[in-house]
Amino acid sequence: MEQPSKRPRRGRTPGAGGRPSRPRQAEVARLAGVSQATVSLVLSDKAQGSAISDETRQRVLDAARSLGYVPDVAAQRLAAARNNLLGVYSFTATFPTDVEHSYYPFLVGVEREAAARGYDLVLFTGSSSGGAKAAGPEALNRVRLADGCLFLGRHVPLAELKRMVADGFPVVHLGRREELEGLAWVGADYVSASREVVRHLASAGHRRVVLIREDDDAPASTDRQQGFLEGLEAAALPGGPGAVFRCADPAREVTPERLRRWLAEGVTAFVAEETDTGGAWRALRAAVDAAGLSCPGDLSLALLGSPPPDLAGGPQPTGFDVPRHQLGAAAVRMLALLVAGEEAQEPLVACAFRAGTTTGSPPQPR
Repeated sequence: MEQPSKRPRRGRTPGAGGRPSRPRQAEVARLAGVSQATVSLVLSDKAQGSAISDETRQRVLDAARSLGYVPDVAAQRLAAARNNLLGVYSFTATFPTDVEHSYYPFLVGVEREAAARGYDLVLFTGSSSGGAKAAGPEALNRVRLADGCLFLGRHVPLAELKRMVADGFPVVHLGRREELEGLAWVGADYVSASREVVRHLASAGHRRVVLIREDDDAPASTDRQQGFLEGLEAAALPGGPGAVFRCADPAREVTPERLRRWLAEGVTAFVAEETDTGGAWRALRAAVDAAGLSCPGDLSLALLGSPPPDLAGGPQPTGFDVPRHQLGAAAVRMLALLVAGEEAQEPLVACAFRAGTTTGSPPQPR
């Protein structure tokens, strides 16, 4: 079982990371005691005709000189050539046009924020026929028709994104990505939300809880597992290898027989992660039904996210709701700043706890 390392609770931006980075406008603004907008006006020679005094202008120039600030020529060139188009590219097998698709709410937030900021959207559908396999150089190069691009998906071609970041093209990934230094991203706070789900189970009296997750190292899965394990530790519940079950094929591996073995070992609550397929939750619910067990009478179930659309009509699972609208809007805000050649940073967005109806007190020993 992997033990994820601790990580910052905030989105990273270009220049963040271990390597030294050149001074940014935000640092100049702090030293000069002015806003970043003022620094931008002064350093771009647009201060003339504005309300910026000669004293303030000189203070900004002195601060920039003392820090060794050098304008990002690539960013300035991109900002000057922009045409108010933002791209959206999805690394899924089909572009999420179905209103019940989990990515659809992200797009709603993207559209609303883009419209509010005066941007039009360009939807790139190169992945529609082949998923990530279609995301080669030719497919991704088309996004440069826009001023910058948002990317969605659990699995992305990091080599191609690295090249785009190195070229200075504004890119934001919707969802945490720390594998690629310099790639800006916005994300949900899955760690805190998963901890809260475990806290809820512990407060109901559960003392053995198992997380069922797909054999997948996507950051969203890693974050959920980290929060789950931290929740167990905080509640003084058993962790270790027996607390997490990773499966390559949940439908084959999460069987009624395995479920009954867990129950015999004292496990009273099971937690599954949300993924694009919902494989872990589907398999867990199917195993409960096939074993003739009741939920939450015989065992409790929780879901770190929302159920697949086709299972949304069943009992509402205990878990949390991913703030997809807010994440889409935050991604647009970040991308708009990058397009303008400015620093961009967004905190992780909190997920709302959902009490649901699939958890209760553990059954009394017979």
